[in-house]
Amino acid sequence: MSKYYLGIDIAKNKFDVALLIEEKFKTKVFNNTAKGFTDLLEWLNKHNCNELHSCMEATGTYGHGLATFLVEHDYKISMVNPTRIKGFGKSETMRNKTDKEDSKLIARFCKAMVPALWKPAPKHIQLLQGLVRRLESLVAIKQQEENRLSVTTEDLIKKSVAAVIKIIEEQILEVKGEIKNCIETNEDLSKKQELLVTIPGVGEATIITTLAFLVGSEQFDSAKQMAAFIGLTPRHHESGKSVKGRTKISKVGNSQLRKAFYFPALVAKKYNPIIKAFCDRLEKNGKSKMEIVCAAMRKLIHIIFGVLKSKKAFDPKMA
Repeated sequence: MSKYYLGIDIAKNKFDVALLIEEKFKTKVFNNTAKGFTDLLEWLNKHNCNELHSCMEATGTYGHGLATFLVEHDYKISMVNPTRIKGFGKSETMRNKTDKEDSKLIARFCKAMVPALWKPAPKHIQLLQGLVRRLESLVAIKQQEENRLSVTTEDLIKKSVAAVIKIIEEQILEVKGEIKNCIETNEDLSKKQELLVTIPGVGEATIITTLAFLVGSEQFDSAKQMAAFIGLTPRHHESGKSVKGRTKISKVGNSQLRKAFYFPALVAKKYNPIIKAFCDRLEKNGKSKMEIVCAAMRKLIHIIFGVLKSKKAFDPKMA
């Protein structure tokens, strides 16, 4: 059991910390930079925090650098879904909302709940994740420039925008090549790619997303855990005998991954025999279009998990 608990409220340029020592807090703010990480380490050493459990919210990429730094220096750290901490704050009837108070809340949550420890993904997975995120950014920038080109009337501006689009397209091809190389030069990722290709509805974009964010960075014991990580578990709304709302997905998970699996689910709904039959049954039972699409996304995740777990190609008779 840890003696000290460190709550970290992370932001793009800085992070607030609250060190909980015997029901008392020591707080400080650091820059979210390599120098800030070193300053934090020196500050912790001054307080002799050998048995320390740190905790932060899992909110995108801002905290990964600090989390990795702490693990490399033998500190325990947890990265927790923000909804869990928000719920904990409500249970305390927390009224004030500042970065300093949030860091204290996270420290109290860490002590009370003792969340599971986080560990960084292997280096090759970290590289793949970075490349996939870069590809997503380039595609988004290209779309913005194409939108700009479609409404521009000045020839000089059109020429400039077209030149930028050409450069972005070259970068997209280059990053795609790096992603392909990253997968093909790793035996484990290459074998998993061969398995995923056999699933109808799972294309190149879905495969690289799965390999980057659902294979090496997280370990799941069940398909339900994988679906929950993405935020695709159903949330029922019932109260007494008279109130019964539509079942919705929880959305307590990775929103970017949910977006990544939306269009593949639409394709699988048409061309994957298992998912098509499943969706047809739901439609006959009166489910809404969005409920059916969400169910298709969840079913696709279950199939992906099964194929990877069994290490066997997709077989509609076995799915």
